[in-house]
Amino acid sequence: MNEHFDMASVIVIIVTLILFTLALFTKGFAHGLLLEVGVFLVSVKLIIMSYKNSVTNKKIIEELDTIKHIIEDKENKDN
Repeated sequence: MNEHFDMASVIVIIVTLILFTLALFTKGFAHGLLLEVGVFLVSVKLIIMSYKNSVTNKKIIEELDTIKHIIEDKENKDN
């Protein structure tokens, strides 16, 4: 998890969970809870998108490094 999330993202996740829990206990299981759940789900969706973006970026960088090494090897053989 530390590989994909920086410290700021982890802090935002923790604060979001704390605020959601506080809202749950202060508002109870009433109409306001639906709004809080909606906000929480949007936050979770953003966290998931951030994670997927990090994984995808890591794969792209690995593939670009592979291509770079292939090109460098080919250039070295030509010289």
